[in-house]
Order: sequence, then structure tokens, then C-alpha cells
Amino acid sequence: MKKIAVINGPNLNMLKIRDKEKYGDKSLSDINAELKDEGDRNNVSIFFFQSNHEGEIIDYIHNNYKKWAGLIINPGGLTHTSVSLRDALEILDIPILEVHLSNIAGREEYRNKSVIRDIVEGQIMGLGSFGYMAALNYLIDKINKGEIN
Repeated sequence: MKKIAVINGPNLNMLKIRDKEKYGDKSLSDINAELKDEGDRNNVSIFFFQSNHEGEIIDYIHNNYKKWAGLIINPGGLTHTSVSLRDALEILDIPILEVHLSNIAGREEYRNKSVIRDIVEGQIMGLGSFGYMAALNYLIDKINKGEIN
């Protein structure tokens, strides 16, 4: 069974409490449950990790990257600043999709930049929680086509 990791960065554990206009009304647990159900329907195991600490995210990637067929990541605020996270992601030889609930390109100027955008296979932003499902379905499609080992 193929394995896909879903990593969420700082403050994403506070979804449903944060600005619902920007981030929607689902909790991270709600989103994870939907992704797990979709994975189960498609014979794909989903592994979830969230941390508010950059080093913990990097350690999780270092300790588990050989187990995954693909990665969905919402780095949260680390998107704009973390060269260390970028360096950890560059180690991976799997498809990586960057997901953002809001459209970071249309927000404050400091949020417009993603330090990982040029090393990910694609970015999905501004679609709310549906962006995670779109990313998962993209990876499932690649698995079904035999494009992912």
C-alpha cells in the first residue's frame, strides 16, 4: 500500500478558531478525516503530522521520507522564510505539493513569496480545505498511473 504524508506547519492546529474568512470553518482534524477517508477508498495510507516548531517538521521529514510515495505540505508561516525546511524538502525524490488554504499571492506582500515553490511539483492555494483533497487526488492519480514507485 502506498503512503502519502500530509505535513502542516505552525498555527494550522488552530483552524476553525482562526479567521474563518481566510481559512474556512473546518478544523485540521476535519480535513485530516476527509483525507483519510479518501485514502482508504483508494487503498492509500495517509500519515499526518503538524507542528508549530520548524525543527520538529524537519526531523519528521528526515526520519520518514523513505516511507512516502508523495507529500502534501502546508508550511504555514514557514512558507515565506524557512530555508531550512526548503533544504529538507530538497532531499526528497517524490512528488511534493504545496497547499495553502488562502491565496497567498493575493495577500500581504510578505506572504506572496514561497521559498519552496520552485522545488515542489505544484502549488494549490485559495481553495480552502478542498486544496488538500485536490492534492491528494492528484497523487492518487499518479499512483494509479504507475508514475510513482
